[in-house]
Amino acid sequence: MSVNVQLAALFSEIALLLELQESNPFRIRAWQRVAQVLESFEEDIAHRAEEGTLLDIPGVGKDLSATIQEFLETGTITELFDLRASVPPVLVQMTAIPGLGPKKALKLYQELGLESLDELAAACTGGAVAALTGFGEKSQQNILKGIDFVRRISGIWSLGQVLPAADVMLKSLGGLKEVEKISIAGSLRRMKETVGDVDIVVGSRAPEPVMDAFTSHQLVGEVLAHGTTKSSIRTHDDLQMDLRVVPPGVFGAALMHFTGSKEHNIRLREMATRKDIRINEYGIFDVSDLTAGEKKGDPEAGRRLGAATEEACFKALDLPWIPPELREDTGEIRAALDGTLPELIELEDIRGEIHAHTDASDGHLTLEELIGAVRERGLSYIAITDHSRSLTIAGGLDLDRMKWQIDRVREADARHPDIRVFTGSEVDILKDGTLDYPDDLLAELDIVIASIHSRFGMSGEEQTKRICEAMENPYVGVIGHLTGRMLGERDAYDLDVEQVIETAVGTRTALEINAHPKRLDLNDRHARMAHKAGAGIVICTDTHRSGHLDFMRFGVKVARRAWLGPADILNTLEADALLDELHRKRE
Repeated sequence: MSVNVQLAALFSEIALLLELQESNPFRIRAWQRVAQVLESFEEDIAHRAEEGTLLDIPGVGKDLSATIQEFLETGTITELFDLRASVPPVLVQMTAIPGLGPKKALKLYQELGLESLDELAAACTGGAVAALTGFGEKSQQNILKGIDFVRRISGIWSLGQVLPAADVMLKSLGGLKEVEKISIAGSLRRMKETVGDVDIVVGSRAPEPVMDAFTSHQLVGEVLAHGTTKSSIRTHDDLQMDLRVVPPGVFGAALMHFTGSKEHNIRLREMATRKDIRINEYGIFDVSDLTAGEKKGDPEAGRRLGAATEEACFKALDLPWIPPELREDTGEIRAALDGTLPELIELEDIRGEIHAHTDASDGHLTLEELIGAVRERGLSYIAITDHSRSLTIAGGLDLDRMKWQIDRVREADARHPDIRVFTGSEVDILKDGTLDYPDDLLAELDIVIASIHSRFGMSGEEQTKRICEAMENPYVGVIGHLTGRMLGERDAYDLDVEQVIETAVGTRTALEINAHPKRLDLNDRHARMAHKAGAGIVICTDTHRSGHLDFMRFGVKVARRAWLGPADILNTLEADALLDELHRKRE
């Protein structure tokens, strides 16, 4: 990840550990505040350090400035290591359980003497947690579910956590004169929403300097292996990265092999074997003239048909190049053989953003700042969709403020002829499926996104009915982040997605791929299902800060994994055409 994001994560960890030590609240808040600032800070923090202007950053005083300098110079933070050593690991593990904050974790630890999550699970099963003041039977059951959730996500990283770190390493290694070719591989190159590690493939005639640079990089917290063709490290935040260096002449074959998926590679090998062709990380080989013994020997035996590039490798198999996002053995090889691979959407195809928040609710940008950020990214329209009145925790707008918002957005639209500024709202879907604003107000809005932000524990039948009822409203153009999941933090709520998609098609309501890396909701499977059923789809970033607009690339990757092209995404349309599509149901 970028140094800014990495520092933000480490500062957040320090704040958590201090809270678990019941330290001074003002000190805890200082670390939390700077972590939030760094997470969305637009400039490279290292550049600020070189300029000597760290103290100009909001919340950064002399002590925190010194900590930032220490990390930039050494890659470590002494105070963090001391805190990690002094706080029992089980306390940190407990705070990863959804709904179990530091105060409750401390109470469980102190009153039950816990040393592991297994002991916490046993305490729940035996009823000891329910007997504690402030917990009860429902809390006990939620903790048990939470323990299961934490175990399932252990060692799993979201795309948004991993890709920035991979980008930093690729940029560093790619700048070496010894590196002729470089690429990420594995599940990250296929852009799966969660991955276990980062694979990098390099083509070089001099692997030793590349390996030295990799194992001594600033991101490195621990070197797991240092070889001549393969090395492995763990970053400071425990993400494993594996590097393979191969001769440039076989780079394409190695990249193809290590990109996978395993199922895709097996399918390719089955097809190749029928043609007496062997596929491995060294190339594509015609082995028709080899004896059975020769085939079992040298992996590079036979006539090499392709190796330097992936295109050459696929061509040797009489296939066009298959985009990595499709390599999951879900029909891509048959489509390649039939010449029916889709033209996948690119980031450049997106014309505008229709889900964004300003400081009128819980965003961090003024209306003018948001319009400026959209302009900087070459987009041609933006919908201002601040929260509705029920979401008070996010500064939801009551009726009077919403009317004020409509007026000021229309004025902004008139002031900015190069950027279309739509009136809108992310309106809460209430418990019974009705909406948080009356229809006469919704009718004044260009774009209405209806979303669930509460009552996640309703039954699947109730939750499904709730969303379907909302889609029956003629003014609801889009359903936001359909399943409510937060990767690494919260499972999706119970929902009949097929029934929701069917209702979306019947009511002409679009579904959102929420590109925020903690959401990616719709996921690729649901997005493909929705497209096949005929539902409209939009890709939105759910922007709250300027940098969030760049999350669009994550949403585009989800759409590519769902086999979607530019024509399948509504916000690839020009502004008027998009509005026509979203307003069809109003007719």
